[in-house]
Amino acid sequence: MKKAVKQMLREINRDVEYTRSMTGLDKFKDEVMTALSKVPRDAFVPEHLKYMAFENSPLPIGHGQTISQPYIVALMTELLDIEPDHVILEIGTGSGYQSAVLSMLCRQVYTMELIKELSISAKNRFKELHYDNIQAFSGNGYEGYPEHEPYDGIIVTAAASHIPETLVSQLKPGGKLVIPVGLSGMHQELMLLHKDPDEKIQVRSILGVVFVPLIDESVKQS
Repeated sequence: MKKAVKQMLREINRDVEYTRSMTGLDKFKDEVMTALSKVPRDAFVPEHLKYMAFENSPLPIGHGQTISQPYIVALMTELLDIEPDHVILEIGTGSGYQSAVLSMLCRQVYTMELIKELSISAKNRFKELHYDNIQAFSGNGYEGYPEHEPYDGIIVTAAASHIPETLVSQLKPGGKLVIPVGLSGMHQELMLLHKDPDEKIQVRSILGVVFVPLIDESVKQS
């Protein structure tokens, strides 16, 4: 397994070099790469796909959802610029892999998943693996999680049709939101939003991506 993890990290670094003209990043922080090396990705994929767990590619996890490519997990984590005392909100728990990586870097992770079965499975996985600073719950990601706002960072792991104003409002001054934006089957862009200390908003596109869509349950039910 150690060999597989090292190979995964090498492939992430190759992707960093390949995309640096778009992302502006020459390397990812050592802390981010260490978190990727310590989280057992094979514990977050279905049993029949464990042999592929450390490949630098997305994998299906059921319910029409995927676990993201390790490079994308690392990139989105890097863009949040996490500090040890930060509280992070994640929209789109999936199997919980991104949540686990975040938890290695910050004080607390709150993670939301619309599909209850995935949320329950992730919650059990966090307990089994002793990720004690993650709280998982089910809900509509477009609405965020106001119970613990404001957040130092917010990460969305499914493509939204737009940047939800609700999430922006739940971000602390100085905080960052990382979110893929675009319709399913069409061009999507990974966006980085920064709310500066004066609460002015700056947004920039990082690179083209492909994510499953973020479902707005309130629209679905109306």
